[in-house]
Amino acid sequence: MAASPAGGVEHKVTIEDAGPSRKRLRFTVPGKVVAEQIEQSLGALAMSASLPGFRPGHAPRRLIEKRFGSGVREEAKNQIIASAYSSAIKEHKISVIGDPEGNEELAKLALEPGKDMHFHVEVDVMPEFDIPSTDGLEVFKPTFTPSEKDVDDQINMLAVNEGSLEPRDRAEPGDYCIGHGVMKDQEGKSLIDIEGAVIQIPPTDRKGKGAILGVLVDDFGKQAGLPAANETITVKAKGPENHENEQVRGKDLTITFEVAQVQRIIPCPMDELLRKTGLPTEESLREAMMNRLKQRAVVEQQGAMRQQIARYLVEKVEVPLPQRLTARQSEANLARARMDLLHRGMDDLQIEERMAQLRAASAASAVRDLKLTFILARVAQTLQVQVNQDEVLGRIAQMAVERRVRPDQMRQELEKRNQIGFVVQQVRDHKTMDALLARAKVSDISVEEFNKKFAAARA
Repeated sequence: MAASPAGGVEHKVTIEDAGPSRKRLRFTVPGKVVAEQIEQSLGALAMSASLPGFRPGHAPRRLIEKRFGSGVREEAKNQIIASAYSSAIKEHKISVIGDPEGNEELAKLALEPGKDMHFHVEVDVMPEFDIPSTDGLEVFKPTFTPSEKDVDDQINMLAVNEGSLEPRDRAEPGDYCIGHGVMKDQEGKSLIDIEGAVIQIPPTDRKGKGAILGVLVDDFGKQAGLPAANETITVKAKGPENHENEQVRGKDLTITFEVAQVQRIIPCPMDELLRKTGLPTEESLREAMMNRLKQRAVVEQQGAMRQQIARYLVEKVEVPLPQRLTARQSEANLARARMDLLHRGMDDLQIEERMAQLRAASAASAVRDLKLTFILARVAQTLQVQVNQDEVLGRIAQMAVERRVRPDQMRQELEKRNQIGFVVQQVRDHKTMDALLARAKVSDISVEEFNKKFAAARA
């Protein structure tokens, strides 16, 4: 219990456990403090309040109290709660996750001058746990040398990305439809409404699996059929457990898609591809692609080793997670995953397909992601891992190279989406895992051996 903390209103607070990594803070604010806060709020209002027949700031206090009293007391209540809460968090060094939650009585609580004010809030807090040592941990590094076939695949993908759109009367497997997509729940409530949404009719090798409005549907090809322009398709789906929109999770969804256009991508011919890339010959393009693949291989190797560290930490560390995984936390997990895919050089289509798969992952997967987030935050704090601006700008420049845009464009895009913070966290997490990797025992193995060894872990 604490009283009169510096920097806040005078109060007493009792802190108790309210569940795994959750605290309940019970506050008592003396009646004299309540009266003083009401008087202070009323006095501030009296200096500017305007009532008929009186100049601003000259209306009698009794009239101001009669006209604005309820609003003044509500403002005073909010100020007392905010001040007491913030000072308690600071004084007791509570690492809060997310926003505090008040009990139902908090909204109904009415201040009375001279009477003590009692209220409580609950907060999720950073879990407490021990970090195992990685000294001597066996980690495998897959050795990968890009082949000429890999170069062919990259050039074909680039040709598609830089290709032109050819209008079609009716879609065929692999074609794209542009139109208006609306997702509704079983009560008919609209959850997502996107004009200019894009879907792809699943190519034959996808066995009918596809995504619509970010939701993966196993029999999408069967439900969508081969629509023509101006037709509407209706798709039934189950809301993914990990969707960032909490209203979508686990719901029976009906998605309608009004097809405005059907388009087919015609791959860019080699001469046009050379002109767009600014390279003189096909040989120089192949050389550039080989160099990019080698650089990407380094990123993939490092990522594979980091994943082993991450898997080890998640398996060995017991983390008392908050019981509720909020929509905000799920959104953060997906945003970090998107940043990782950008770092690995995936194009937009690959990223959106992968994001749909991540949304469809199990709740257990979301728990592992959240658990790893807490673990890495604690390790970074313990190892005093810092991230500077040059490292963040370097990571943005690296992503820009993969997406063939200027670094300033990449940065503007990330700022527009409020994702710079996720870049900082990605750099911090990578530096943290690399610091742990430095203590491990790293062995080179072939890609085939690596895939065989970790096939079960990726399933």
